[in-house]
Formats: sequence, structure tokens, C-alpha cells
Amino acid sequence: MALVKRTRPVPVMNVTPLVDVVLVLLIIFMVVIPMMETSPHVMLPDIFNPDKEAKGKTDPFTLSVTAEGAMFFEKEELKAEGLEARLREANEREPARRLVLRADRGTKYRAVRDLLKVTQTVGFPGLSVRVNALDASNR
Repeated sequence: MALVKRTRPVPVMNVTPLVDVVLVLLIIFMVVIPMMETSPHVMLPDIFNPDKEAKGKTDPFTLSVTAEGAMFFEKEELKAEGLEARLREANEREPARRLVLRADRGTKYRAVRDLLKVTQTVGFPGLSVRVNALDASNR
């Protein structure tokens, strides 16, 4: 009788299901993350040599203006008639909070100037204009 040598099966790891799961997660994150930002789309003007990041105890309020002229206080859309009343109410509720103005680069200067005048009459402790910072090498 001849001896038959039996070989044990060699385990092989199948990575196909792992790759499938990772690709599905990647696609989900690529689609979901951009949708999480719910603020209005505003193309900010660019500057060179920005100031250092301010370290405050409270985050400032955000006032955004789109290129079409729509105004948003935080994420709440405002009409021009109710802007001053809403800003005054927010300033009285939290007088130490500053205001950051985000205006689209296509916004007319007159509209931004009028907003600055309204915020000045309301009496915020500080007003900043948010812009995009560019490297000097990008000129």
C-alpha cells in the first residue's frame, strides 16, 4: 500500500469584503461632509498678511451677505427691515460678543457700508470683516 501524504490547506485571507466596506465608507464621507456645512455660500475676498487669530472667551456673532443680497444672522435669514432690531436684540442679550461680517466678493460696497453703519449704531463691542488669507507666493 502506497503512502499518501496529506497536505494541510493553507489559509488565505480574503480582503475583498474589507475593501468594499472601506470604499463605501469613503464615498459616504465624501458626500456627507460637504453637506454638513449649512451656512450660506459666500465667496470671501482675499487678503495678504492676515492678522493673527484672535483668542476670545466667546465666539462672535456672524452676519453673512450673499452676492444676491440675502442677509443671514448666524444661520437665520433676515430681511433688511428687521436687521437692526435683530442685531440690537442680540447685542442686548450678550453685550460682550463681537460681530463678524462675511460678505461675498460680488456684494456691492454700498450694501456693506450700510451694514457697517447699522452695526455701528447698534453698538457692538467689536466688528471684524472676514476675508480669505492668501500666501504671498500666490500673487
